Amino acid sequence: MEPARLWRLVLIDDDDHTYQYVIEMLAAVFGYGHEKAFALARIVDTEGRVTLMTGEHDACEAKQSQVHAFGADPRIPRCHGSMTAILEEADTPFA
Repeated sequence: MEPARLWRLVLIDDDDHTYQYVIEMLAAVFGYGHEKAFALARIVDTEGRVTLMTGEHDACEAKQSQVHAFGADPRIPRCHGSMTAILEEADTPFA
């Protein structure tokens, strides 16, 4: 039997969402506390992307759908939707 592949769910930075939005979205979707959510928001802001989770494809895809369904940031009038999160195949398979 071939080992299952790992996938990464990666949040992509943009200029249409505030730190507060990212913190609220990460708390709602992943249950992350304020400190962890703020740290991830800072990484996506400074590096342009951040890995939110690594796991099996279906689990990452389910969380991706929740990120994409979170909606627009009401603090920014030009914001018309959720942030973008992409799936990338991780390098290491697991058994």
